[in-house]
Amino acid sequence: MLETDTIAAISTAPGEAGIAVIRVSGPQSLAVADKIFKCRPPLPSGKKAGALLYGHVVDSGRVIDEAILLIMRAPHSYTREDVVEFQCHGGTIASKRILRTILKHNVRPAEPGEFTKRAFLNGRIDLLQAEAVMDMIKAQTDKGADLALEQLRGRLSCSLEDIYGDMLRACADIEASLDFMDDELLPSFYKSIQKRLANAQRKIKDLIGTYDEGHIIKDGALVVITGKPNVGKSSLLNALLGKERVIVSPVPGTTRDTIEEHVVIKGIPVRLVDTAGLRHSKCEIEKEGVRRARTAISGADLILYVIDGSKNLSAGELKSILGIPDNKLIIVKNKTDIGNRNLPESLRLIRVSETQLIYNKGLTNLKKTLANKLHASKRHISNVVISERHRHILITADRLMTDAIEMMKKSDESLLAIIAQKLRQASEQIGGLTGKNFYSEMLNSIFNRFCVGK
Repeated sequence: MLETDTIAAISTAPGEAGIAVIRVSGPQSLAVADKIFKCRPPLPSGKKAGALLYGHVVDSGRVIDEAILLIMRAPHSYTREDVVEFQCHGGTIASKRILRTILKHNVRPAEPGEFTKRAFLNGRIDLLQAEAVMDMIKAQTDKGADLALEQLRGRLSCSLEDIYGDMLRACADIEASLDFMDDELLPSFYKSIQKRLANAQRKIKDLIGTYDEGHIIKDGALVVITGKPNVGKSSLLNALLGKERVIVSPVPGTTRDTIEEHVVIKGIPVRLVDTAGLRHSKCEIEKEGVRRARTAISGADLILYVIDGSKNLSAGELKSILGIPDNKLIIVKNKTDIGNRNLPESLRLIRVSETQLIYNKGLTNLKKTLANKLHASKRHISNVVISERHRHILITADRLMTDAIEMMKKSDESLLAIIAQKLRQASEQIGGLTGKNFYSEMLNSIFNRFCVGK
């Protein structure tokens, strides 16, 4: 699937900047540079790989900018093709004029992510590493960048290669056993294969288990603030943001809609959502706000349920709290400066963080509790699944492995062909993660998320 045309794109973000970079990749890259870049002899095509040339970009004999030209030769480039990069003055005009000049010379505009797509198709990186490129670009925190870098370096790919190899070898042994006559297979054969499959499945399950934490590091945790009206939900949002984002009023029901803001807490990107107070209302607007609040709660990674600590918990509050899984819940006991009522015995095992938001007290402990609850601050960054695509494929492979192992336990030679088929299907799923198996639609869905120029 090697590409034969030459592509070009502006690789830097639009707007005012010191420099802009225009990248050209493909067999005509150096020939184009010879035509439009004027520098001391010899021509760019006569320079060594890695050369940095000072000169001017010309269009029909007219100088359009002063620039630096970087030369990279196949296969030692990002795409494993001949690549040249023009470093010109920043802003929108200079880079666009150079790009238009390049496109006059049998070069077409690059599609989103096409440079990285070529790097994958030409074997420089696998599909996991290609996806990690965009994750690195979009990283919101140091932890997110570290995680993307680990995948870009191939740590997760190596783990999957081990699983893929184990599955293929087990499958090959099973298929070879089909040539044996009836009753020639010893019980130890079934036990050996079963043990190997169980080991591979354990590795798959371990990777699946990293998703909740991985996607939080990458995409940010969805943390929903909820509770009855007038308990301090909006005050909590403002306090965590460090600014007056939401109107705070003693009038119950001030917040009628969900309000979302982004913040980094203890190195974890967080999407904070303030919601309407949970109560029955005849007002249609407030009823819609409560409906949206419940929708946000259902999809949250973590829920901060705010209560008025100076009052006894109502039956409705207790029912709502008990309906939330313990691992997704922190009770924020606010207004403890007024009074501090004991919580019911049924809530004694749930994390509680006491605050006095009117005085901005208790936030440090709450942030620490939140980070610990999300677990994202504890794990060493390595071999973490961060994509829903990866998670879905691993779950499918895990299900196929379960079927194969259960059939292997029966020590029935008539099932061996079916077991081998299950293992082939599971290995194809794993191969789809790194790009051993792929199809055009899958690649398009992945690389269309990239920016043009990468």
